[in-house]
Formats: sequence, C-alpha cells, structure tokens
Amino acid sequence: MQQLKERILRDGKCFEGGILKVDNFINHQMDPILMKSMAVEFVRRFASLDINKILTIEASGIAPAIMVGYLLELPVVFAKKKKPSTMENMLVTKVFSFTKNNTYDVCVCKDYLQPGDKVLFIDDFLANGNAAKGVMDLVRQSGAELAGMGFLIEKAFQHGGDYLRAQGIHVESLAVIESLEGCRITLKE
Repeated sequence: MQQLKERILRDGKCFEGGILKVDNFINHQMDPILMKSMAVEFVRRFASLDINKILTIEASGIAPAIMVGYLLELPVVFAKKKKPSTMENMLVTKVFSFTKNNTYDVCVCKDYLQPGDKVLFIDDFLANGNAAKGVMDLVRQSGAELAGMGFLIEKAFQHGGDYLRAQGIHVESLAVIESLEGCRITLKE
C-alpha cells in the first residue's frame, strides 16, 4: 500500500536490533485517515473470505481491527495480555513480545471465540510471528477457524510471514520491510 510505505519512509524511525518505530502515526498517536485507508485495503484484500469475527491482541492491533470490523459490520474481539479477575471461561496461551522482551499470558473469553466462528486476525506488526502463533493457538483451542491474517507492517527479515504462509494461512501485509540494516529502512516494492 503506497500511502503506508510513504508514511513509513517519511515518519518511521529505526533503532538498533531491527526495531521500527511508527508510534507517531500507528501505535501511540494515530492517524485516523491512514487507519481508515488501511482498513479499506484489508477489506479489499480479504473480500473473498467468509468471516464473521475480527480478532486482535491488545493494544496496537485494536485500532486497525476496529476499523476493519466497522467497515465489515462485524464484531471485534481483542485478546488481553493480562488475565482479568472478572473473565470466566477463558482460553489462554503464551506469547513472547519481541519489542518488550517479555512473555505474556494472552487470553480471550470462550464466549467470544467459538466453534463455527471464521476469524480474521488483524495486527500492527508481523515480525517473528509470535503473536500470530498465539492467536493460532487460541483459535485452535476455541474450535473456530482461522480464515486469514492481516498486518499493517511485516518485517520480512524476521521470517514470521514465511512461517505463517508455510502453514497455509492467507497472510496480507500492507507494507513489507526487507531490511533495517544500518538503521536504513528498505521496503519491498
């Protein structure tokens, strides 16, 4: 998606260790116009799928997931990174965060992810694929079906996308980063 690529090159910041910071327009301060455009693109790319639920993980995936859910008029469920004391009937999996260097218990209520659901997962980043693998586990535990996964930005050099595609998952990434070597952002055309 050209609009996102241009924004990454203009406003994205690179840090050592393969970190791309886009907090001024995606995951801290958000550009709602860009967010809507990205959601429209996801709707276009996943138009052929039969889905009835959008799933994401808090917090950075919530905004794009809500936009996609709004456009498709579907419910959006976000998996929580902390087990709420009020949540019953939960499905739980462990997810390692590359950015925070921490492992989280990620949970979702069984009432909101059930057998028969056809799920589209939306998130901000695909790097090593840890969040995506956790979502795959939650969907498997629930008896639902994973229809596809959409990511705003994929870091191809961390190979999470390779893993997901090898599993036969329909993966769509709106911008693909080939390299962040030397803190230079190189995008796939």
